[in-house]
Amino acid sequence: MKSFFAALRHFGGGILNVALPPSCMACGAETAQAGLLCSACFSKIAFISDPCCDACGVPLTATGFAQRGLCADCEQEHPVWRRSRGAFIYDDFSRRLILGLKYQDRTENALFLATQMRRAGTELLLNADWIVPVPLHRSRLWHRRYNQAALLAKHLARNYRNLNFKPDILKRARNTRSLASMPARQRAEMMKEAILVPARHRQAVKGRRIVLIDDVLTTGATAGMCAQVLLEAGAASVDVLVAARTSRRLPERNEDQ
Repeated sequence: MKSFFAALRHFGGGILNVALPPSCMACGAETAQAGLLCSACFSKIAFISDPCCDACGVPLTATGFAQRGLCADCEQEHPVWRRSRGAFIYDDFSRRLILGLKYQDRTENALFLATQMRRAGTELLLNADWIVPVPLHRSRLWHRRYNQAALLAKHLARNYRNLNFKPDILKRARNTRSLASMPARQRAEMMKEAILVPARHRQAVKGRRIVLIDDVLTTGATAGMCAQVLLEAGAASVDVLVAARTSRRLPERNEDQ
């Protein structure tokens, strides 16, 4: 029976490909199957590879920093989380894929992005218990209809039997506005209790090794707040895995979720 339904799905997919040929997610050129980039667009991706900072994931160029495993900023002040990895540099090209997922209902982009995240974050995922997406406030979730971080996390969790996908472990209690122009103390006050672990989950979090998932890591303010509340709830460790990150660690401000 399973083979019958598999054959039916394959036949239906073949008909759809004839009627609507699969196209490149970036430029629209024809591809072998849906959810892929053409070879020309794939060559434009700025992948992040070693050496990169073990803590914040930015590419490292200075030999001395590479040997120590940390960038200069993280040596001075380590992020709240333990380690982070990103699949791509956040540039004009990766931005197009991510914003398409985030704001233009291009949910098919999530599978491609998650596949590349799995490549970049294999070590983090293999040693984790839970995979947890950065939450959206309910007002933004209502407007957007889905949380792009949760879509990425769901695809990632499907490839690892040891990983439990936990989309509701974190809750965004307040919808914070951009904090870019605020001094550090005011930013901290605005973010206070904006993200939390609901009381019903706090006991379960204790001792868990968690990978936090988001689409982009720029300043780390949002990821840092998520990691902080998870650690305060008793998580054994929190690592961060994103589709893209900036090529350098930026001054702290609140990312636009």
